[in-house]
Amino acid sequence: MPADAATQRGSSEPPVDSIVGTADDGIVRQIGHDDFDPVGTLILVVIYMIILLSMWVFMYFIEFLGRGLTVVG
Repeated sequence: MPADAATQRGSSEPPVDSIVGTADDGIVRQIGHDDFDPVGTLILVVIYMIILLSMWVFMYFIEFLGRGLTVVG
C-alpha cells in the first residue's frame, strides 16, 4: 500500500485516484411552470424566424418578381 493511500484512508478527503463529483447526491430540484422562463429558447426561435423571413423576402421580391439583383439566370 503506498504511503499516500495509507494517510488518506483515515481523512475525509477522497483518494487521489477517485473522481470527485460522480456520486449521486440525492438532490432533486423541482421547477414548476411559474419558475420556468424559457427566454433563451424564445430568442433562438425569433432568430430562426428572422432568418426564414429574410430568405423568403429575398426569394420573392428579388428572384421571382425580377426587380434586379438576380442570382438565378
